[in-house]
Amino acid sequence: MIKLVNAFLLLLLVLIHYGLWAGQSSLGVYFELKESVSQQTQENERNKARNDVLYAEINDLKNGREAIEERARNDLGMIREGEVFYRVIE
Repeated sequence: MIKLVNAFLLLLLVLIHYGLWAGQSSLGVYFELKESVSQQTQENERNKARNDVLYAEINDLKNGREAIEERARNDLGMIREGEVFYRVIE
């Protein structure tokens, strides 16, 4: 009888360890998910920083005339009336 109980407990211990090491909720899966969450968190932080810069630029464009003028000068090559534009080519 004691041998049967010991065998049952040993079998139960093996099944518990199987689930821990090789099952669907194993430690390997846990560490993979933990790494995935860490990578996603880093990507979210980078995207948040980029979004903050874009929101600041949008607010400048909505509220400030200087930002619009700077954008027109840099991106479109526009100049003010009465200004002289010199292009230096090396």
